[in-house]
Amino acid sequence: MTFDIHVTGHPRELVETTLPGLVASLVASSITAGDSSLWGASAEAEASRRLGWVQAVSVSRPLVPEIEALRAELVAKGVTRVVLAGMGGSSLAPEVIAQTSGVPLVILDSTSPGQVLAAIDGDAESGGLDKTVLVVSSKSGSTVETDSAKRTFEAALRDLGIDPVERIVVVTDPGSPLDEASRAQGYRVFNADPTVGGRYSALTAFGLVPSGLAGVDLNELLDEAEATLLEVAIDSPDNPALVLAAAIAGGEPRRDKLGLVTDGTHIVGLPDWIEQLIAESTGKNGTGILPVVLLPVSPELDALPDDLQILRLVDNAAQFHLFERHEGEILVSGSLGAQFVVWEYATAIAGRMLGIDPFDQPDVESAKVATRGLLDARPEPTQPAFTLDGVEVRVSDPALAASGTLAGVLDALWAQLPPNGYVAIQAYVNRIAIPQLQGLRELVAADAGRPATFGWGPRFLHSTGQFHKGGPATGVFLQITERTDTDLEIPGRPFTFGQLIEAQAAGDASVLAEHGRPVVTLTLTDPQLDVVELFEAAQ
Repeated sequence: MTFDIHVTGHPRELVETTLPGLVASLVASSITAGDSSLWGASAEAEASRRLGWVQAVSVSRPLVPEIEALRAELVAKGVTRVVLAGMGGSSLAPEVIAQTSGVPLVILDSTSPGQVLAAIDGDAESGGLDKTVLVVSSKSGSTVETDSAKRTFEAALRDLGIDPVERIVVVTDPGSPLDEASRAQGYRVFNADPTVGGRYSALTAFGLVPSGLAGVDLNELLDEAEATLLEVAIDSPDNPALVLAAAIAGGEPRRDKLGLVTDGTHIVGLPDWIEQLIAESTGKNGTGILPVVLLPVSPELDALPDDLQILRLVDNAAQFHLFERHEGEILVSGSLGAQFVVWEYATAIAGRMLGIDPFDQPDVESAKVATRGLLDARPEPTQPAFTLDGVEVRVSDPALAASGTLAGVLDALWAQLPPNGYVAIQAYVNRIAIPQLQGLRELVAADAGRPATFGWGPRFLHSTGQFHKGGPATGVFLQITERTDTDLEIPGRPFTFGQLIEAQAAGDASVLAEHGRPVVTLTLTDPQLDVVELFEAAQ
Protein backbone atom coordinates (compact mmCIF):
# COMPACT_ATOMS: atom_id res chain seq x y z
CA MET A 1 0.00 0.00 0.00
CA THR A 2 1.41 3.40 -1.00
CA PHE A 3 -0.57 5.24 1.70
CA ASP A 4 -1.19 3.93 5.19
CA ILE A 5 -3.57 5.29 7.82
CA HIS A 6 -4.14 4.14 11.40
CA VAL A 7 -6.79 5.50 13.76
CA THR A 8 -7.42 4.76 17.43
CA GLY A 9 -9.77 6.07 20.07
CA HIS A 10 -12.19 8.84 19.06
CA PRO A 11 -11.28 8.99 15.33
CA ARG A 12 -11.63 5.21 15.12
CA GLU A 13 -15.16 5.50 16.47
CA LEU A 14 -15.91 8.13 13.83
CA VAL A 15 -14.58 5.92 11.06
CA GLU A 16 -16.61 2.92 12.26
CA THR A 17 -19.86 4.92 12.28
CA THR A 18 -19.27 7.10 9.18
CA LEU A 19 -17.40 4.86 6.75
CA PRO A 20 -20.24 2.43 5.90
CA GLY A 21 -22.41 5.31 4.70
CA LEU A 22 -19.64 6.71 2.51
CA VAL A 23 -19.04 3.29 0.97
CA ALA A 24 -22.74 2.67 0.39
CA SER A 25 -23.17 6.09 -1.22
CA LEU A 26 -20.52 5.23 -3.83
CA VAL A 27 -18.74 8.54 -3.11
CA ALA A 28 -15.25 7.42 -4.16
CA SER A 29 -16.23 5.90 -7.49
CA SER A 30 -18.52 8.84 -8.22
CA ILE A 31 -15.65 11.31 -7.76
CA THR A 32 -13.48 9.18 -10.04
CA ALA A 33 -16.25 9.17 -12.64
CA GLY A 34 -16.50 12.97 -12.45
CA ASP A 35 -19.99 13.09 -10.94
CA SER A 36 -20.51 16.80 -10.23
CA SER A 37 -23.83 16.24 -8.43
CA LEU A 38 -22.14 14.88 -5.30
CA TRP A 39 -22.00 18.26 -3.53
CA GLY A 40 -25.59 19.34 -4.14
CA ALA A 41 -27.44 21.37 -6.74
CA SER A 42 -25.92 24.72 -5.74
CA ALA A 43 -22.37 23.40 -6.20
CA GLU A 44 -22.94 21.38 -9.35
CA ALA A 45 -22.02 24.07 -11.87
CA GLU A 46 -18.71 24.79 -10.15
CA ALA A 47 -17.92 21.11 -9.53
CA SER A 48 -18.61 20.22 -13.16
CA ARG A 49 -15.58 22.25 -14.22
CA ARG A 50 -13.32 21.52 -11.24
CA LEU A 51 -12.80 17.74 -11.23
CA GLY A 52 -9.88 17.53 -13.65
CA TRP A 53 -7.47 16.73 -10.78
CA VAL A 54 -8.83 13.19 -10.74
CA GLN A 55 -7.17 12.65 -14.15
CA ALA A 56 -4.09 14.77 -13.44
CA VAL A 57 -1.55 11.96 -13.58
CA SER A 58 -2.44 10.82 -17.11
CA VAL A 59 -2.95 14.37 -18.37
CA SER A 60 0.41 15.49 -16.99
CA ARG A 61 2.56 12.63 -18.32
CA PRO A 62 3.16 14.26 -21.75
CA LEU A 63 4.50 17.38 -19.99
CA VAL A 64 7.44 15.52 -18.45
CA PRO A 65 9.66 15.20 -21.56
CA GLU A 66 8.95 18.85 -22.45
CA ILE A 67 10.01 20.00 -18.97
CA GLU A 68 13.09 17.78 -18.99
CA ALA A 69 14.13 19.07 -22.41
CA LEU A 70 13.77 22.68 -21.29
CA ARG A 71 15.79 21.99 -18.15
CA ALA A 72 18.59 20.42 -20.21
CA GLU A 73 18.56 23.43 -22.53
CA LEU A 74 18.80 25.87 -19.61
CA VAL A 75 21.52 23.91 -17.80
CA ALA A 76 23.58 23.80 -21.01
CA LYS A 77 23.50 27.60 -20.96
CA GLY A 78 24.58 27.73 -17.31
CA VAL A 79 21.10 28.61 -16.04
CA THR A 80 20.83 26.48 -12.91
CA ARG A 81 18.93 28.65 -10.41
CA VAL A 82 15.14 28.41 -10.52
CA VAL A 83 12.87 31.03 -8.95
CA LEU A 84 9.12 30.45 -8.73
CA ALA A 85 6.73 33.41 -8.52
CA GLY A 86 3.37 32.00 -7.48
CA MET A 87 0.77 32.19 -4.73
CA GLY A 88 -1.25 29.64 -2.76
CA GLY A 89 -1.31 26.12 -4.14
CA SER A 90 0.80 27.04 -7.17
CA SER A 91 3.78 27.75 -4.90
CA LEU A 92 3.13 25.50 -1.90
CA ALA A 93 3.01 22.25 -3.91
CA PRO A 94 6.31 22.86 -5.77
CA GLU A 95 7.89 23.94 -2.47
CA VAL A 96 7.00 20.59 -0.86
CA ILE A 97 8.07 18.62 -3.93
CA ALA A 98 11.45 20.35 -4.18
CA GLN A 99 12.20 20.26 -0.45
CA THR A 100 11.32 16.57 -0.20
CA SER A 101 13.54 15.80 -3.19
CA GLY A 102 16.39 17.87 -1.76
CA VAL A 103 16.40 20.13 -4.80
CA PRO A 104 16.94 23.91 -4.52
CA LEU A 105 13.97 26.02 -5.60
CA VAL A 106 13.58 29.68 -4.64
CA ILE A 107 9.97 30.48 -3.74
CA LEU A 108 8.81 34.07 -4.27
CA ASP A 109 5.31 34.20 -2.79
CA SER A 110 5.61 37.58 -1.12
CA THR A 111 5.35 41.25 -1.95
CA SER A 112 7.85 42.21 0.75
CA PRO A 113 10.36 44.40 -1.14
CA GLY A 114 13.28 42.86 0.73
CA GLN A 115 12.16 39.36 -0.19
CA VAL A 116 11.68 40.31 -3.85
CA LEU A 117 15.16 41.85 -3.96
CA ALA A 118 16.66 38.72 -2.41
CA ALA A 119 15.01 36.57 -5.09
CA ILE A 120 16.46 38.79 -7.80
CA ASP A 121 19.95 39.09 -6.33
CA GLY A 122 20.50 35.43 -5.46
CA ASP A 123 23.47 34.35 -3.37
CA ALA A 124 27.03 33.09 -3.62
CA GLU A 125 25.97 29.44 -3.43
CA SER A 126 23.27 29.32 -6.11
CA GLY A 127 24.35 32.28 -8.22
CA GLY A 128 22.64 35.50 -9.22
CA LEU A 129 20.33 36.70 -11.93
CA ASP A 130 22.77 35.68 -14.66
CA LYS A 131 22.13 32.03 -13.70
CA THR A 132 18.40 32.39 -13.01
CA VAL A 133 15.21 31.29 -14.75
CA LEU A 134 11.93 32.66 -13.39
CA VAL A 135 8.78 30.53 -13.49
CA VAL A 136 5.66 32.72 -13.34
CA SER A 137 2.65 30.68 -12.19
CA SER A 138 -0.85 32.13 -12.17
CA LYS A 139 -4.03 30.23 -12.92
CA SER A 140 -6.12 33.33 -13.55
CA GLY A 141 -3.28 35.15 -15.25
CA SER A 142 -4.12 38.31 -13.33
CA THR A 143 -2.66 37.71 -9.85
CA VAL A 144 -1.17 41.00 -8.71
CA GLU A 145 1.74 39.41 -6.81
CA THR A 146 2.98 37.30 -9.73
CA ASP A 147 2.39 40.07 -12.26
CA SER A 148 4.47 42.43 -10.11
CA ALA A 149 7.27 39.87 -9.82
CA LYS A 150 7.29 39.27 -13.58
CA ARG A 151 7.50 43.00 -14.35
CA THR A 152 10.36 43.46 -11.89
CA PHE A 153 12.37 40.49 -13.13
CA GLU A 154 11.90 41.61 -16.73
CA ALA A 155 13.39 45.00 -15.91
CA ALA A 156 16.25 43.49 -13.92
CA LEU A 157 17.13 41.06 -16.71
CA ARG A 158 17.12 43.82 -19.31
CA ASP A 159 19.44 45.86 -17.07
CA LEU A 160 21.92 42.96 -17.33
CA GLY A 161 21.52 42.81 -21.09
CA ILE A 162 19.58 39.53 -20.92
CA ASP A 163 16.45 39.01 -23.02
CA PRO A 164 13.63 38.13 -20.56
CA VAL A 165 12.11 35.82 -23.18
CA GLU A 166 15.07 33.49 -22.66
CA ARG A 167 14.74 33.47 -18.85
CA ILE A 168 11.04 33.55 -17.99
CA VAL A 169 8.73 30.55 -18.26
CA VAL A 170 4.99 30.97 -17.79
CA VAL A 171 2.46 28.51 -16.35
CA THR A 172 -1.19 29.54 -16.65
CA ASP A 173 -4.61 28.45 -17.86
CA PRO A 174 -5.24 28.55 -21.61
CA GLY A 175 -6.77 31.82 -22.73
CA SER A 176 -5.91 33.75 -19.57
CA PRO A 177 -4.63 37.32 -19.94
CA LEU A 178 -1.15 36.07 -19.00
CA ASP A 179 -1.35 33.27 -21.56
CA GLU A 180 -2.30 35.56 -24.42
CA ALA A 181 0.16 38.33 -23.54
CA SER A 182 3.06 35.93 -22.94
CA ARG A 183 2.58 34.07 -26.21
CA ALA A 184 2.41 37.37 -28.07
CA GLN A 185 5.70 38.42 -26.44
CA GLY A 186 7.40 35.13 -27.33
CA TYR A 187 7.64 33.58 -23.85
CA ARG A 188 7.69 29.83 -23.30
CA VAL A 189 4.23 28.95 -21.95
CA PHE A 190 2.97 25.76 -20.32
CA ASN A 191 -0.80 25.58 -20.14
CA ALA A 192 -2.35 23.88 -17.12
CA ASP A 193 -5.63 21.96 -17.15
CA PRO A 194 -8.35 24.64 -16.71
CA THR A 195 -10.62 22.10 -14.99
CA VAL A 196 -8.33 21.94 -11.94
CA GLY A 197 -8.54 24.53 -9.16
CA GLY A 198 -5.30 26.01 -7.88
CA ARG A 199 -5.22 24.18 -4.56
CA TYR A 200 -5.81 20.80 -6.28
CA SER A 201 -3.07 21.46 -8.87
CA ALA A 202 -0.06 19.72 -7.28
CA LEU A 203 0.16 17.08 -10.03
CA THR A 204 -0.55 19.47 -12.91
CA ALA A 205 1.76 21.88 -14.73
CA PHE A 206 1.66 24.19 -11.70
CA GLY A 207 3.37 21.61 -9.53
CA LEU A 208 5.50 19.93 -12.18
CA VAL A 209 7.05 22.71 -14.27
CA PRO A 210 8.98 24.54 -11.52
CA SER A 211 9.84 21.28 -9.76
CA GLY A 212 11.07 19.62 -12.92
CA LEU A 213 13.12 22.63 -14.01
CA ALA A 214 14.73 22.57 -10.55
CA GLY A 215 15.74 18.92 -11.05
CA VAL A 216 13.02 16.79 -9.43
CA ASP A 217 12.39 13.31 -10.88
CA LEU A 218 8.84 13.93 -12.10
CA ASN A 219 8.22 10.39 -13.35
CA GLU A 220 8.88 9.03 -9.87
CA LEU A 221 6.38 11.49 -8.37
CA LEU A 222 3.72 10.62 -10.94
CA ASP A 223 4.39 6.89 -10.49
CA GLU A 224 3.80 7.29 -6.74
CA ALA A 225 0.51 9.06 -7.41
CA GLU A 226 -0.59 6.56 -10.04
CA ALA A 227 0.00 3.65 -7.68
CA THR A 228 -2.55 5.18 -5.30
CA LEU A 229 -5.30 5.96 -7.78
CA LEU A 230 -6.90 2.52 -7.66
CA GLU A 231 -7.00 2.58 -3.85
CA VAL A 232 -8.92 5.86 -3.71
CA ALA A 233 -11.22 5.11 -6.66
CA ILE A 234 -13.07 2.13 -5.22
CA ASP A 235 -15.96 2.07 -2.73
CA SER A 236 -14.29 -0.02 -0.07
CA PRO A 237 -13.75 0.26 3.71
CA ASP A 238 -10.03 0.01 2.91
CA ASN A 239 -10.07 3.16 0.76
CA PRO A 240 -7.60 5.47 2.60
CA ALA A 241 -9.30 8.65 1.35
CA LEU A 242 -12.68 7.53 2.73
CA VAL A 243 -11.08 6.60 6.06
CA LEU A 244 -9.23 9.93 6.25
CA ALA A 245 -12.34 11.95 5.40
CA ALA A 246 -14.39 10.09 7.99
CA ALA A 247 -11.72 10.67 10.63
CA ILE A 248 -11.37 14.42 10.05
CA ALA A 249 -14.92 15.44 9.11
CA GLY A 250 -17.17 12.98 10.93
CA GLY A 251 -18.86 13.23 14.28
CA GLU A 252 -21.36 15.47 16.06
CA PRO A 253 -20.25 17.67 17.65
CA ARG A 254 -17.37 17.66 15.23
CA ARG A 255 -13.78 18.48 16.11
CA ASP A 256 -13.33 21.40 13.73
CA LYS A 257 -9.57 21.86 14.19
CA LEU A 258 -6.97 19.49 12.79
CA GLY A 259 -3.50 19.58 14.35
CA LEU A 260 -0.89 18.54 11.77
CA VAL A 261 2.36 17.21 13.23
CA THR A 262 5.37 16.06 11.20
CA ASP A 263 7.15 13.36 13.19
CA GLY A 264 10.21 11.79 11.59
CA THR A 265 8.95 11.65 8.02
CA HIS A 266 11.12 12.30 4.97
CA ILE A 267 8.47 14.57 3.46
CA VAL A 268 9.30 18.22 4.14
CA GLY A 269 6.66 20.94 4.43
CA LEU A 270 3.57 18.85 3.65
CA PRO A 271 1.44 20.37 6.47
CA ASP A 272 1.63 23.81 4.82
CA TRP A 273 0.23 22.34 1.60
CA ILE A 274 -2.47 20.40 3.47
CA GLU A 275 -3.35 23.57 5.38
CA GLN A 276 -4.18 25.58 2.27
CA LEU A 277 -6.03 22.66 0.63
CA ILE A 278 -8.35 21.99 3.57
CA ALA A 279 -8.83 25.54 4.87
CA GLU A 280 -9.73 27.06 1.51
CA SER A 281 -11.84 24.09 0.45
CA THR A 282 -13.92 23.76 3.64
CA GLY A 283 -13.87 27.20 5.32
CA LYS A 284 -17.13 28.72 4.12
CA ASN A 285 -20.82 29.12 5.04
CA GLY A 286 -19.79 29.44 8.68
CA THR A 287 -18.30 25.95 8.86
CA GLY A 288 -15.02 24.24 7.99
CA ILE A 289 -11.97 22.39 9.25
CA LEU A 290 -9.12 24.58 10.50
CA PRO A 291 -5.70 22.97 10.01
CA VAL A 292 -3.18 23.93 12.70
CA VAL A 293 0.46 23.24 11.79
CA LEU A 294 2.26 22.04 14.91
CA LEU A 295 5.70 20.97 16.08
CA PRO A 296 6.18 17.69 18.01
CA VAL A 297 6.61 19.86 21.13
CA SER A 298 3.78 22.38 20.56
CA PRO A 299 1.68 23.35 23.60
CA GLU A 300 -1.53 22.11 21.97
CA LEU A 301 -0.20 18.54 22.23
CA ASP A 302 -0.10 18.86 26.01
CA ALA A 303 -3.35 20.81 26.41
CA LEU A 304 -5.28 18.72 23.85
CA PRO A 305 -8.41 20.88 23.60
CA ASP A 306 -11.61 18.94 22.93
CA ASP A 307 -12.11 20.51 19.51
CA LEU A 308 -8.62 19.63 18.19
CA GLN A 309 -7.92 16.34 16.43
CA ILE A 310 -4.23 15.44 16.15
CA LEU A 311 -2.99 13.97 12.86
CA ARG A 312 0.62 12.85 12.75
CA LEU A 313 2.59 12.46 9.51
CA VAL A 314 5.10 9.65 10.02
CA ASP A 315 7.34 7.35 7.97
CA ASN A 316 5.52 4.15 8.89
CA ALA A 317 2.03 4.43 10.35
CA ALA A 318 1.72 0.66 10.80
CA GLN A 319 4.66 0.60 13.24
CA PHE A 320 4.20 4.06 14.76
CA HIS A 321 0.72 3.31 16.06
CA LEU A 322 2.12 0.72 18.46
CA PHE A 323 3.20 3.53 20.78
CA GLU A 324 0.46 4.01 23.38
CA ARG A 325 1.14 7.73 23.69
CA HIS A 326 -0.50 8.25 20.29
CA GLU A 327 -3.86 6.84 21.34
CA GLY A 328 -6.64 8.93 19.81
CA GLU A 329 -4.48 10.29 16.99
CA ILE A 330 -4.69 9.79 13.24
CA LEU A 331 -1.39 8.44 11.90
CA VAL A 332 -0.64 8.60 8.19
CA SER A 333 2.34 7.65 6.06
CA GLY A 334 3.01 7.35 2.37
CA SER A 335 5.00 8.66 -0.56
CA LEU A 336 4.56 12.31 -1.56
CA GLY A 337 2.64 11.44 -4.72
CA ALA A 338 0.30 9.24 -2.69
CA GLN A 339 -0.20 11.99 -0.11
CA PHE A 340 -1.26 14.45 -2.81
CA VAL A 341 -3.84 12.06 -4.24
CA VAL A 342 -5.32 10.88 -0.93
CA TRP A 343 -5.59 14.36 0.59
CA GLU A 344 -7.28 15.77 -2.52
CA TYR A 345 -9.86 12.98 -2.52
CA ALA A 346 -10.36 13.19 1.25
CA THR A 347 -10.85 16.96 1.13
CA ALA A 348 -13.47 16.69 -1.60
CA ILE A 349 -15.24 13.97 0.41
CA ALA A 350 -15.05 16.06 3.58
CA GLY A 351 -16.70 18.92 1.68
CA ARG A 352 -19.63 16.64 0.87
CA MET A 353 -19.89 15.61 4.51
CA LEU A 354 -19.93 19.26 5.61
CA GLY A 355 -22.53 20.21 3.02
CA ILE A 356 -20.35 22.79 1.25
CA ASP A 357 -18.79 23.27 -2.20
CA PRO A 358 -15.11 22.28 -1.79
CA PHE A 359 -14.12 23.91 -5.09
CA ASP A 360 -15.09 27.56 -4.69
CA GLN A 361 -13.51 30.33 -2.60
CA PRO A 362 -16.20 33.00 -2.22
CA ASP A 363 -14.41 35.12 0.38
CA VAL A 364 -10.92 35.28 -1.16
CA GLU A 365 -11.84 38.09 -3.53
CA SER A 366 -12.99 40.45 -0.76
CA ALA A 367 -9.44 41.12 0.49
CA LYS A 368 -8.25 41.68 -3.09
CA VAL A 369 -11.01 44.24 -3.69
CA ALA A 370 -10.11 46.06 -0.47
CA THR A 371 -6.44 46.08 -1.47
CA ARG A 372 -7.21 47.53 -4.90
CA GLY A 373 -9.32 50.25 -3.28
CA LEU A 374 -6.51 51.23 -0.92
CA LEU A 375 -3.96 51.30 -3.73
CA ASP A 376 -6.19 53.48 -5.88
CA ALA A 377 -7.30 55.94 -3.20
CA ARG A 378 -4.32 55.88 -0.77
CA PRO A 379 -6.47 57.06 2.14
CA GLU A 380 -5.11 57.81 5.59
CA PRO A 381 -5.56 54.85 7.97
CA THR A 382 -8.97 54.93 9.65
CA GLN A 383 -7.56 53.44 12.85
CA PRO A 384 -5.19 55.76 14.72
CA ALA A 385 -1.86 54.25 15.65
CA PHE A 386 -0.11 54.46 18.98
CA THR A 387 3.26 53.16 20.11
CA LEU A 388 3.87 50.64 22.89
CA ASP A 389 7.37 49.33 23.72
CA GLY A 390 8.60 50.62 20.36
CA VAL A 391 5.89 48.80 18.38
CA GLU A 392 3.22 50.71 16.43
CA VAL A 393 -0.25 49.42 17.34
CA ARG A 394 -3.66 49.60 15.64
CA VAL A 395 -6.79 47.88 16.95
CA SER A 396 -10.23 47.17 15.49
CA ASP A 397 -11.84 47.97 18.86
CA PRO A 398 -10.52 50.69 21.24
CA ALA A 399 -11.20 48.37 24.18
CA LEU A 400 -8.32 46.20 23.00
CA ALA A 401 -5.88 49.01 23.79
CA ALA A 402 -7.12 49.95 27.25
CA SER A 403 -4.19 48.39 29.15
CA GLY A 404 -1.50 50.67 27.74
CA THR A 405 1.05 47.86 27.36
CA LEU A 406 1.90 45.52 24.51
CA ALA A 407 1.34 42.46 26.70
CA GLY A 408 -1.98 43.94 27.81
CA VAL A 409 -3.12 44.42 24.20
CA LEU A 410 -2.39 40.76 23.49
CA ASP A 411 -4.18 39.65 26.64
CA ALA A 412 -7.19 41.75 25.64
CA LEU A 413 -7.18 40.06 22.23
CA TRP A 414 -7.03 36.59 23.80
CA ALA A 415 -9.92 37.60 26.07
CA GLN A 416 -12.09 37.93 22.94
CA LEU A 417 -11.60 34.22 22.21
CA PRO A 418 -14.72 32.08 22.54
CA PRO A 419 -14.27 28.63 24.17
CA ASN A 420 -13.88 27.05 20.71
CA GLY A 421 -11.81 29.90 19.25
CA TYR A 422 -8.41 30.18 17.61
CA VAL A 423 -5.72 32.81 17.11
CA ALA A 424 -4.49 33.57 13.59
CA ILE A 425 -1.07 35.23 13.36
CA GLN A 426 -0.56 36.95 10.00
CA ALA A 427 2.99 38.11 9.28
CA TYR A 428 3.33 40.60 6.41
CA VAL A 429 7.11 40.79 6.68
CA ASN A 430 10.31 39.68 4.95
CA ARG A 431 10.46 36.09 6.18
CA ILE A 432 14.03 35.69 4.95
CA ALA A 433 15.18 38.51 7.24
CA ILE A 434 13.24 37.49 10.36
CA PRO A 435 12.37 33.77 10.01
CA GLN A 436 12.42 33.48 13.81
CA LEU A 437 9.08 35.30 13.88
CA GLN A 438 7.35 32.00 13.14
CA GLY A 439 8.35 30.89 16.65
CA LEU A 440 5.80 33.38 17.96
CA ARG A 441 3.10 30.81 17.21
CA GLU A 442 4.27 28.54 20.02
CA LEU A 443 4.30 31.37 22.56
CA VAL A 444 0.87 32.66 21.51
CA ALA A 445 -0.70 29.19 21.70
CA ALA A 446 0.63 28.78 25.24
CA ASP A 447 -0.30 32.32 26.33
CA ALA A 448 -3.78 32.32 24.79
CA GLY A 449 -4.51 28.73 25.81
CA ARG A 450 -6.07 28.02 22.40
CA PRO A 451 -4.82 26.66 19.06
CA ALA A 452 -2.89 29.22 17.02
CA THR A 453 -2.08 29.34 13.31
CA PHE A 454 0.71 31.24 11.59
CA GLY A 455 0.63 32.54 8.02
CA TRP A 456 3.16 34.51 6.00
CA GLY A 457 1.39 37.37 4.24
CA PRO A 458 0.25 37.86 1.61
CA ARG A 459 0.49 34.22 0.55
CA PHE A 460 -2.10 32.98 3.08
CA LEU A 461 -4.69 35.33 1.54
CA HIS A 462 -4.87 32.87 -1.36
CA SER A 463 -5.59 29.93 0.96
CA THR A 464 -6.38 30.15 4.68
CA GLY A 465 -7.69 33.68 4.15
CA GLN A 466 -10.87 32.02 2.88
CA PHE A 467 -11.39 30.21 6.20
CA HIS A 468 -10.71 33.38 8.24
CA LYS A 469 -13.64 35.18 6.64
CA GLY A 470 -15.94 32.35 5.51
CA GLY A 471 -15.43 29.78 8.27
CA PRO A 472 -16.74 29.82 11.85
CA ALA A 473 -16.63 33.28 13.45
CA THR A 474 -14.36 32.07 16.26
CA GLY A 475 -10.99 33.60 15.32
CA VAL A 476 -9.06 36.57 16.66
CA PHE A 477 -6.36 38.05 14.46
CA LEU A 478 -2.87 39.30 15.17
CA GLN A 479 -1.36 41.07 12.16
CA ILE A 480 2.34 41.83 12.12
CA THR A 481 3.71 44.28 9.57
CA GLU A 482 7.07 46.02 9.29
CA ARG A 483 8.41 49.42 8.42
CA THR A 484 11.76 49.32 6.63
CA ASP A 485 13.89 51.63 4.49
CA THR A 486 13.87 49.04 1.70
CA ASP A 487 11.39 49.53 -1.12
CA LEU A 488 11.20 48.62 -4.78
CA GLU A 489 9.38 50.13 -7.74
CA ILE A 490 7.06 47.93 -9.80
CA PRO A 491 7.63 48.81 -13.48
CA GLY A 492 4.47 50.13 -15.11
CA ARG A 493 2.57 50.39 -11.84
CA PRO A 494 1.77 53.53 -9.80
CA PHE A 495 2.67 51.79 -6.53
CA THR A 496 5.73 50.14 -5.01
CA PHE A 497 6.09 46.73 -3.41
CA GLY A 498 6.16 48.42 -0.02
CA GLN A 499 2.87 50.16 -0.73
CA LEU A 500 1.38 46.93 -2.10
CA ILE A 501 2.11 44.76 0.93
CA GLU A 502 0.94 47.54 3.26
CA ALA A 503 -2.34 47.78 1.34
CA GLN A 504 -2.76 44.00 1.39
CA ALA A 505 -2.44 43.91 5.18
CA ALA A 506 -4.71 46.92 5.69
CA GLY A 507 -7.26 45.61 3.21
CA ASP A 508 -7.52 42.23 4.90
CA ALA A 509 -7.75 43.85 8.35
CA SER A 510 -10.65 45.99 7.19
CA VAL A 511 -12.53 43.01 5.74
CA LEU A 512 -11.97 40.97 8.92
CA ALA A 513 -13.23 43.88 11.04
CA GLU A 514 -16.30 44.19 8.79
CA HIS A 515 -16.97 40.50 9.52
CA GLY A 516 -16.85 41.27 13.23
CA ARG A 517 -13.45 39.62 13.78
CA PRO A 518 -11.19 41.28 16.40
CA VAL A 519 -7.93 42.48 14.82
CA VAL A 520 -4.74 43.86 16.33
CA THR A 521 -2.07 45.14 13.91
CA LEU A 522 1.48 45.50 15.21
CA THR A 523 3.96 47.33 12.99
CA LEU A 524 7.61 46.61 13.74
CA THR A 525 9.58 49.82 13.22
CA ASP A 526 12.90 48.09 13.99
CA PRO A 527 12.08 44.47 13.06
CA GLN A 528 15.09 42.68 14.59
CA LEU A 529 14.74 44.53 17.90
CA ASP A 530 10.94 44.63 18.02
CA VAL A 531 10.64 40.88 17.51
CA VAL A 532 12.31 40.45 20.91
CA GLU A 533 9.80 42.85 22.50
CA LEU A 534 6.96 40.96 20.84
CA PHE A 535 8.21 37.58 22.09
CA GLU A 536 8.45 38.94 25.63
CA ALA A 537 4.94 40.41 25.45
CA ALA A 538 3.55 37.07 24.25
CA GLN A 539 4.92 35.18 27.25
